[in-house]
Amino acid sequence: QVQLVESGGGLVQPGGSLRLSCAASGRIFSINRMAWYRQAPGKQRDLVATITSGGRTNYADSVKGRFTISRDNPKRTVYLQMNSLKPEDTAVYYCNVNLWVGVATPSYEKDYWGQGTQVTVSS
Repeated sequence: QVQLVESGGGLVQPGGSLRLSCAASGRIFSINRMAWYRQAPGKQRDLVATITSGGRTNYADSVKGRFTISRDNPKRTVYLQMNSLKPEDTAVYYCNVNLWVGVATPSYEKDYWGQGTQVTVSS
């Protein structure tokens, strides 16, 4: 019913930049919060950044000043601009979207996850 497709990961040198995208499609009535998480090998999945439907953002302390989350509501897409990347940013990045499923009217609220995209920061 709802799909999230991520893109934009890859290998980058320390100090470099990457931009992740996550596009939602399907039976979507409205989108609430959109977020990015990351999971490094052997570690738990951690919250990186969130953005509300009104555009309010919040960041993990480890990425403040380097990462920027944004959203394009007509395109149902959330972005994560990552600058000044460090080796410790290496992880699989997942988008998470909270939305109302439905067409003409909302049916139910649910969280969805993207498939994950690998970001590797290494020289």
